[in-house]
Amino acid sequence: MKKWPSPFKRLDTYIIGKYMGTFFFCLVLVMAIVVVFDYNEKFDKFQRNEAPAEAIFHYFMNFIPYFSVKFSPFFIFIAVVYFTSKLAGDTEIVAMLSGGMSFSRLMRPYLFSATLLAVLVFYLSSFVIPPSNKERLAFEDKYVRKVTKDYVRNVQMEIEPGVIIYIERFDDKRKIGYRFFIEKYEGQRLVSKTTAQRLTMKEENKWTMQDYLTRDFDGLVEHISHGRSMDTTIVMNPSEFFIVKGYSEQMTTTELRQYLDRQKRRGVANIKEYEIEYHRRFSFPFSILILTVIGVSLCSRKVRGGMGLHLGLGLLIAFSYILFDTLSGSLALSGKTTPMLAVWIPNILYTVIAAVLYRTAPK
Repeated sequence: MKKWPSPFKRLDTYIIGKYMGTFFFCLVLVMAIVVVFDYNEKFDKFQRNEAPAEAIFHYFMNFIPYFSVKFSPFFIFIAVVYFTSKLAGDTEIVAMLSGGMSFSRLMRPYLFSATLLAVLVFYLSSFVIPPSNKERLAFEDKYVRKVTKDYVRNVQMEIEPGVIIYIERFDDKRKIGYRFFIEKYEGQRLVSKTTAQRLTMKEENKWTMQDYLTRDFDGLVEHISHGRSMDTTIVMNPSEFFIVKGYSEQMTTTELRQYLDRQKRRGVANIKEYEIEYHRRFSFPFSILILTVIGVSLCSRKVRGGMGLHLGLGLLIAFSYILFDTLSGSLALSGKTTPMLAVWIPNILYTVIAAVLYRTAPK
């Protein structure tokens, strides 16, 4: 029976094992510290709000994967810097290159490992973490700090093509809107407008208008009807009236794309946070590849400062990347650049740095 040759050499599996092992060790170590600090910080609030022990445990079971994925490029970069510096310090990399291995060949198992982790991070952040974020944020809203709003003002949106609604104030607890109007257009022509002093939700898409006035336009002829109360069907979801911080993290990537398309059709402008979150889910995995190339290129040479110097430089680069990522998000929220460009600016900048380091590393 013909035996197919393995695409990996013993050296490849050695580096891949080091890469993955160091990453998961760093992840477990840091997460243990983070959980302890987070618990101590919120302990008083847990007691004050009488949070059950079971709910706290479940909260941290959702908190750990969220935090792990959110800072995974940082953990991966530090892991690469640590074990590559150790290989260089033990002259193992010198032996590899002296044996005829090219630097690009040395990089292959690193990039393979980084690609596996990038795919894993994309899958988790797109489809696994969002559902758990719903439970995590619901727990924080109940036992840590109130983040949801009970009412919203000045809601205006296109709920269907040619159908625009406006609500001056909406009470989410009672599901009541005040000073409501709905306009229907055919092209640029207004064909109907209904106003109501109060709008009450009975069930999904079923509403009751009180003190209403309807004006139907037929050319130059206007038909007016009014009354005290009328049941009607309006296809709108009150949850979409609220732009709540962190709500974008509760949607899968598919749901987020559908939400953005729907809100853009309705003319909702305050969705930059959602656009940033959507584009970041694609740019985020690429940062793992970029930081891996930077880490290997930076730490593959044996220097006098040893691992300490490499770790110092690694931390500096990692924190500078996080800083640029935060600043670029702020630029998008302020409207100075598009969300897509803002999210990709750190990757573009650090790709240039990675290319320079990669070209100079073999020398």
